[in-house]
Amino acid sequence: MKLQEVFDSYKENIMPTYTKTPVVFIKGKGSKLWDIQSKAYLDFFPGWGVGNLGHCHPKVMQAVREQVAKLIFIPNNYYHIPQAKLAKELVYWSHPAKVFFCNSGAEANEGAIKFSRKFGQGRYEIITFENSFHGRTLAALAATGQSKYQQGFAPLPEGFKSVKFNDLEAVKKAITDKTVAIMLELIQGEGGVNVASKEFVLGLKKICEEKKMLLIVDEVQTGIGRTGKLFCYQHYGIIPDIITLAKALGGGLPIGVMIVKKEIADTLGPGMHASTFGGGPVICKAALAVLSAIQKEKLLTNTKRMGEYLFSKLNELKNKYAVIKEVRGLGLMLGVELNIEGKEIVQKCLGKALLINCTQDKVLRLMPALNITKKEIDKAVYILNEVLK
Repeated sequence: MKLQEVFDSYKENIMPTYTKTPVVFIKGKGSKLWDIQSKAYLDFFPGWGVGNLGHCHPKVMQAVREQVAKLIFIPNNYYHIPQAKLAKELVYWSHPAKVFFCNSGAEANEGAIKFSRKFGQGRYEIITFENSFHGRTLAALAATGQSKYQQGFAPLPEGFKSVKFNDLEAVKKAITDKTVAIMLELIQGEGGVNVASKEFVLGLKKICEEKKMLLIVDEVQTGIGRTGKLFCYQHYGIIPDIITLAKALGGGLPIGVMIVKKEIADTLGPGMHASTFGGGPVICKAALAVLSAIQKEKLLTNTKRMGEYLFSKLNELKNKYAVIKEVRGLGLMLGVELNIEGKEIVQKCLGKALLINCTQDKVLRLMPALNITKKEIDKAVYILNEVLK
């Protein structure tokens, strides 16, 4: 298909649920993408955090090819080896737990909400936070602390209270005898790259232990190495009761995971929850390749080093341009808060073949692959500098 034919097909045949950028990509490798006209782009926001290994990582591609040739699908009432291996790896790298496999972050969060209600035995309220984002399905949407996403979809499921982020007193005031869990992102991605303080998170954990509530940590965007540790919660010295994962774990293929502490994991028994395609052979083999690549290629070390380098280069821009208010984040999950709206900056970066994102109108979001190089960072910062200039 030619460029205009693609645009026309989308307009005619696909529901308009996304704000589209007028570019058609046909190939990707590492942190580069090529469009239909063979123009190369530097991708510093690969799929809202899906592309932690960049595009088409050779280990993932090899794993998928091998598995597709053997077995593509088997329902979850049977056993298969890739799922058994992946569950074992996730538990090994996190903590004693059991896992549930699904297909997306929203589905993983729905599972955590459903689990909490079963665990609560009558307690059902969940405290979440302003500017949080937990997904587009109805319960995940109700948990999301941004009213703009909820408009037009009432009535939403009840039982959610959204309070101020990093405010422990607000949490304490919101707790009732019906509260069963606290659900949070340790770094709010869609909310503007807001980082939870250690004191706040330790306080939440203490509250949950005292009141026999669950602490649910949504690691859909922060998980699988994004912050310099395999899981972001490992920066805080806590063990959540439930962790939800998705995005980067599949190396570009769809997966969601709910990891639940072993001592409570059997709360859900046979027939209480399910996901037809969750944890299929191909996606589990791909996820195993992702975890292997992160370890063997020392990408957590690279994330820390390149994250610090990118952070310093962005702060140099902050010192040059009054339009930059603050640079914040952790590892390779960074936000640049502006004094103006960032949409035009994103568009001008696109014109210079750099892909970045803007959230909350004024926060530029940069989340390059964990195997990003100093040379690629320098190029991205050079383009951003030219646009700001």
